[in-house]
Amino acid sequence: MSSESNGSVGPSLVDPANAKVVILGAGPAGLTAAYELSRMGVHCTVLERESRPGGLARTVEYKGYLFDLGGHRFYTKAPLIERIWFDVLGEDFLTRPRLSRIYYRSKFFHYPLDPLDVIHGLGSFEVFRCALSYLKSHLAPEKPENNLAAWVSNRFGRRLFEMFFKSYTEKVWGVSCSSLSAEWATQRIRGLSFKSLVLDSLKVRPKHGGKDAIKTLIREFHYPRRGPGMLWAKVQEIVEQRGSNVIFNAPVERIFWEDGRIHAVQAGTRIFEGTHFISTLAIRDFVGFMDPAPPRNLRDAGLDFHYRDFITVGLIVRGANLFADNWIYIHEPTVDVGRIQNYSNWSPEMSPDPNTTSLGMEYFCFEGDRLWNTPDEELLALARKELAVLKLVKPEDILDGKVVRVPKAYPVYDDSYRQGLQVVKQFLEEVPNLQFAGRNGMHRYNNQDHSMLTALMAAQNIVGGNFDAWRLDGDSEYLEEGDALDDEWIQALEASQPRTPYRIRVDQLSRRLNNSGRKPRHRATMP
Repeated sequence: MSSESNGSVGPSLVDPANAKVVILGAGPAGLTAAYELSRMGVHCTVLERESRPGGLARTVEYKGYLFDLGGHRFYTKAPLIERIWFDVLGEDFLTRPRLSRIYYRSKFFHYPLDPLDVIHGLGSFEVFRCALSYLKSHLAPEKPENNLAAWVSNRFGRRLFEMFFKSYTEKVWGVSCSSLSAEWATQRIRGLSFKSLVLDSLKVRPKHGGKDAIKTLIREFHYPRRGPGMLWAKVQEIVEQRGSNVIFNAPVERIFWEDGRIHAVQAGTRIFEGTHFISTLAIRDFVGFMDPAPPRNLRDAGLDFHYRDFITVGLIVRGANLFADNWIYIHEPTVDVGRIQNYSNWSPEMSPDPNTTSLGMEYFCFEGDRLWNTPDEELLALARKELAVLKLVKPEDILDGKVVRVPKAYPVYDDSYRQGLQVVKQFLEEVPNLQFAGRNGMHRYNNQDHSMLTALMAAQNIVGGNFDAWRLDGDSEYLEEGDALDDEWIQALEASQPRTPYRIRVDQLSRRLNNSGRKPRHRATMP
């Protein structure tokens, strides 16, 4: 990979015995970098603000019950990443069946939407009303079609849009669908169209494999026996057995730098010096920690990055087999909860008592808003009330619970982050002993496998590799002996990553469309 690409690439070959790497964050990216570096004999120190490993993929334990922060499916198109998972976990890596559905009007609808299932669930009268809504949108479509609400309504009718798109999407991203870019629905809808609804109701169905067939999702996935934190705890053990350090309760407070290099990091009262640094911190936080203050353009760039935050209310519930799903998308606008995880269906060991269930009520929010500032006891009461409203669990069956707040869970794609990334990449080119990796480190809405690969690249760059993780591509170098970065599986990995909508002011989007004469090319899916 040429060093002409945007972002930093590795320095010249260094002696592993003389390298001293400081890694900021013990999430999937940070610990993967430490795993790879320690394998090659490079000493590293990992600094983590929390009391346990895993970052956004950690597992929270409360009275023996385990809660995953978001539900982390282990599925990848990258053989190298999959092999690491199996090497670390062995028999503790389970194969689990997958079921997820949409909950609307006290009924379950398969996700991705299945035409026959939708018709059966809504009933003939409601389907007729949806048909009239579709006809109205077809005869008088909303113009300009420059936002998600207009795009979906024009193709499915306003009524179906409000049922299966509007509520959940606005809960997740915290803005109106009219403020989200239009080119999103192909990932979310997965082949459903109003035409397919009508044809299916008439028993006219495309042949299996035809271009109009409804796409299916993966029906099983891997999952650690005791949640994703189990993987990262074992990686931590391996890293420490190899002589490196993972330090918890060590939030980064200052990053000492000078032109051309980072030379130390302060975490608490301790100073950690290093020859190389890998950061998985949110870019906005990294810039804010820099001492002395960075140039004005970089300070301004740090403010270009925005985030959506997240609360999990973990509940201990009396009863087993409450519902068959691993998780449920809640499309009821009358409740705040956006998604419900049934951790006991991810792995039976998430609950120590088979007669109880470990549930997670997920609330999307912004740090400092109403939900974020709600006291824990009130959030527990809210979760109990909303489960009763949804008729999924009786309030008296909820035995206990714990609230976990997760800041900066979802990087927001908006008009400002792209310009911020350009400034950050230019800065990294001027500081060869610093690399960014992972979801927040690169402001990339990705899965664990993608974050891990960026970390492997960063680790290899320290010992002479030449990888540009910003492009997720590589030259002829190897990550491990015999492990070439094959273009085909890298492309497959990229294609498998989740997509997020761009948040754009409608007036700006309209102006750009008028100037360019083309539709925006932005994509998204459910987180």
